[in-house]
Amino acid sequence: MFDNLTDRLSRTLRNISGRGRLTEDNIKDTLREVRMALLEADVALPVVRDFISRVKESAVGHEVNKSLTPGQEFVKIVRNELVAAMGEENQTLDLAAQPPAVVLMAGLQGAGKTTSVGKLGKFLREKHKKKVLVVSADVYRPAAIKQLETLAEQVGVDFFRLTSARSRWISSTRR
Repeated sequence: MFDNLTDRLSRTLRNISGRGRLTEDNIKDTLREVRMALLEADVALPVVRDFISRVKESAVGHEVNKSLTPGQEFVKIVRNELVAAMGEENQTLDLAAQPPAVVLMAGLQGAGKTTSVGKLGKFLREKHKKKVLVVSADVYRPAAIKQLETLAEQVGVDFFRLTSARSRWISSTRR
């Protein structure tokens, strides 16, 4: 999501013109690109509307720092609003749960789940001295399973491989 947002912002920031103050007119195209990037990243429409509203409120009439271009000033505003929306403080995992503590990673293809699992596994093993087991539930892409297995080996966590991906039918009685 952030790469897509960065690409879109880079393309449209050149169009923010003027000096001294950001105006509704000179940021409207860039706001549209931010909106589209967030929607394409599957951010919920009400969240996008609220975010765009807050960015617009912060940006319109905002005086541009003399050492920055209007585009750079706008990026700073978007960044600050993203930080505010996502939370400024780090959140911790509740590792006090009765073992095993289960963490489910879900998301779109290419969103960074495998990399995040590797980083999280390494973090939990090294910093919290936890025994970590990763399991791939992707039965449709064998390469994804292999990628996770390789990553688990690299970061020193255990990997569980399903021996069969056959469907299991749950029997039911009809009355």
